[in-house]
Amino acid sequence: MIPYDQVLKELVLALGAALFLANAVALVRRRADAARVPERTVARHRAGSPVRGYGRPAGGELAQAPVARSVAYMLVGLVVAIWALASLVSG
Repeated sequence: MIPYDQVLKELVLALGAALFLANAVALVRRRADAARVPERTVARHRAGSPVRGYGRPAGGELAQAPVARSVAYMLVGLVVAIWALASLVSG
């Protein structure tokens, strides 16, 4: 039978790796996301106004992944994954 602490270490490793990889993919897709912004935006205007501008993308989502936040989350995921891997190997 597998001890529970080993399972927890494996889950933490998977979580850290997923955090790292998901944010890396978000950074890679930034340019493609920027190209799709016009088709995902919803026109917002005031009633009776002849000016109709484009607002934020529908659903409150971001147009692109912020670089600083993605890099910070990648570093956190990398540290968590390395720490969990070291814990698995050492014990």
